[in-house]
Order: sequence, then structure tokens, then C-alpha cells
Amino acid sequence: MLGKKLYSVRESYWIFYHGIRTMRYMFRAKKKGEITSKFIERIMLAVTEVNECAICSYAHTRRALETGMSSEEIQGMLTGILDHVPDEEVAGVMFAQHYADTRANPTHESWERIVEIYGLSRAMGILGAIRTIMMGNTYGIAFSSFFNRFRGRADPRSSLLYEVGLLLSAVVVVPVSAVHAVVSGLVGKPVI
Repeated sequence: MLGKKLYSVRESYWIFYHGIRTMRYMFRAKKKGEITSKFIERIMLAVTEVNECAICSYAHTRRALETGMSSEEIQGMLTGILDHVPDEEVAGVMFAQHYADTRANPTHESWERIVEIYGLSRAMGILGAIRTIMMGNTYGIAFSSFFNRFRGRADPRSSLLYEVGLLLSAVVVVPVSAVHAVVSGLVGKPVI
């Protein structure tokens, strides 16, 4: 699986760029009742499971419990088991896993299938949720790895140099990618 690797500075730039461009669709779809808080949390737990982000697992487990998800379902989601996911949400959650597993490069066919199943507006909400948690995972992995290192639980995928480097790069990457995303929106560049 590709998703278990750490994200480079270059990847973090594009993850933030795309996340900023689509986050609003998640909020819009939620406001319109097209996706629920539970569906969003299922998506976020699925992506976090693929990326193995400890801090995001903790935060979204708490949020999932607050939405009313059972401990059993949450535990399943964090191990990649979708047994408790409602049938109408399975395709969206599986697409979220695919998106994370392909490092934000899902197949065109898989995206078209999600649009076919959910319609464009709801599919964009799903994509917004996926890209939002990808932003969190990108820096959450480095952040939790950095602090776990000092607790004697270093992430074997990581190094101190990687963690400090990625976290410091956020000072430049986040604002520059945000400006790039806004400009792209203003000139009408497609989101997908």
C-alpha cells in the first residue's frame, strides 16, 4: 500500500492546495443535508487509518463518538473494517481509502463512479472531506511522530530530521498553497 509512507514537502503543498480548494464543498454538502457528520467522520477515520496518523486517529475517534458512532464501529474503521458502515456510505468510504492509498491520485474511473452513485454535489462534499483530513494527516503524522519520539515511541517510518523539516516547511507551504488555491479559484481552474 502506498499510503503508509510519509508525505514529502512537495506532496504536502499539493495536498494543502487541493484541500483548500475543496473544503468548502464538504461544508456546503453538510449544510444542505447531503452528507452527515457521521459520514464525514467515517471518511476521516478511513483516510486516517490508511495514513496511520496517530493524532488524527485520536481526534477523530473522539469526534466520531460525539456524533453517536459506536465504539465497535470506530474500532473497525481504525482497522480498515467497514462492517458497520451503512450501505449507502460504503462506496464513499471505500473511495476515501482509495484516495489516501494512492496518495491523492485516485483513478478517473473511481471518481466518475462516485459522481454516478452520489451525484456531483454530494460527491464534491465527499471529496472535500477526504482532502480536508489529508491536510490534517500530512502534518499530523509529523507532529505526532515528533512528540512520540520523546516518549520512546518513535515512528519507524520517520526521522527527527523529517519531522522537524516538514513541520518547519508548513510556514511557507501553507500560506503559499493557500494563495495559489485562491488564485486558481478566481481564474476558474477546475477543482478536479
